[in-house]
Amino acid sequence: MPTKINSIQEQVNLGFSLLAKVSDSAKLDSQVLLSFVLNKEINYLYTWPEKILTTNELLSFKLLLQERLLGKPIAYITGVKEFWSLDFFCNISTLIPRPDTEVLIEQVLAKAQQHFTNKVSCIDLGTGTGAIAIALAFEKPEWDIEAIDYSEEAITLAKKNAQHHSVNNVRIYQSDWFSAVEANKKFDIIISNPPYIDEKDIHLTQGDIRFEPLSALVAKDNGLADIEKITQQAVSYLKEGGYLFFEHGYNQAEQVQNILSQRQFNLIETIKDYAGNNRITFGVF
Repeated sequence: MPTKINSIQEQVNLGFSLLAKVSDSAKLDSQVLLSFVLNKEINYLYTWPEKILTTNELLSFKLLLQERLLGKPIAYITGVKEFWSLDFFCNISTLIPRPDTEVLIEQVLAKAQQHFTNKVSCIDLGTGTGAIAIALAFEKPEWDIEAIDYSEEAITLAKKNAQHHSVNNVRIYQSDWFSAVEANKKFDIIISNPPYIDEKDIHLTQGDIRFEPLSALVAKDNGLADIEKITQQAVSYLKEGGYLFFEHGYNQAEQVQNILSQRQFNLIETIKDYAGNNRITFGVF
């Protein structure tokens, strides 16, 4: 006879009690993992709390809980992460899209609406899953968008996500920053969420970040090397009056502002993320 402990509700509670040791969102993690096993939306768990799980479902859930207990991020376990209300395929070749990066999307859309009347040309440097470029393409199908990444695995994943969301105004290709970008191409907007963590940062050994690719996280010169390099090269690819946007570390706003200022960018501004940390800095060329 199946027992109540094998019900959806009891298994969610069991997952919550186990994951509370390693996760600040233990209940949600438990719900997401069980929903993934059942191939259902989370609402299903609330609708059918007394439903008894099969032996295979219980075993699959147990195995996923063990992965999470080892610290593996939910997005890498399920292979999916929501960003800008869109689902993106994820794997260990790229960073996991984070909610605070949605602030970057908001700022790009706002500045474009204020300052550009024609079709906007835009490039996303270090696109990873393609989340930034694809979210913009989804909102602005008339824009001309390019997205590059050094990693061929990331390019494959970004193309898969673009196809999944049926966006056809994004050109995704491999490039080491601007190395493969057309030499005479000029953009209205250049965007980058580059590696910006210092090599010695203790956070690299903590939490979900331990499982993400170091090449997408770490930069030399206290995490500023890639931001400096992109800014230096971007001036050759921006139209006059064009914008350069960076996502960066919470404690890097002043340094990023100085980097932009030294390259003759004006109207430099820093925007806070949803947690109140300095996160987005941009300037006008």
